[in-house]
Amino acid sequence: MLNLILQSATRGRSFLAIFRHLGTTGLFFFTIIDSSPIPAFGGADILIALLAATRRNPWYEYAGVATLGSTIGAYISYRLARKAGEEYLEKKFGNAKVSALLGVFRKWATSALVVSAAVPVPMPTSFVFAAAGTSEYRLGRFVAVVAASRGARYSAIGILAELYGRPFIRIIRHPAEHWGWLLVILALLAVPAAGLLVFNKRLQRGQPRVEAM
Repeated sequence: MLNLILQSATRGRSFLAIFRHLGTTGLFFFTIIDSSPIPAFGGADILIALLAATRRNPWYEYAGVATLGSTIGAYISYRLARKAGEEYLEKKFGNAKVSALLGVFRKWATSALVVSAAVPVPMPTSFVFAAAGTSEYRLGRFVAVVAASRGARYSAIGILAELYGRPFIRIIRHPAEHWGWLLVILALLAVPAAGLLVFNKRLQRGQPRVEAM
């Protein structure tokens, strides 16, 4: 495997192409990285779309592997922040915005976690995962919410990629050129996120949003 990676690198292939060549194994490790403190900023979505469009395996296999890897990466971010505290966030993201963003997370908690994990947003999702760790958000709930949100997101991407193939890949690779379709895709991804939010509100009605471990 190491020789394959080195050969791919010397041929000038992109970082994403190397993981694509490794199939489900590459997807698994890529999604761990993407949700860890070293985010890949949407690369996981593109990688799932590329793999699902080739139809070497069913879309749900890629969605399941990506969900598992992403949940592991999120857990790593959570545990690192849990041990290091707010100093970890300030060192990684800067002092200026950390307190304000932590305030937003502590107010919305699960809702912020669902939206950040299920819908592509213009900020590192690993920050939200780390914020959950420093805010003493309950670990069991954290893992369940991240797994459900990522599962919904990656399933939607896998289905769309399998149905529409390369046109769908072009849209997520070059969103500025296809902003109309991008809005449609974001709306589709927002549907399961909204469902998770409604379910959570019914589940936690009358309970505090952030629970200590």
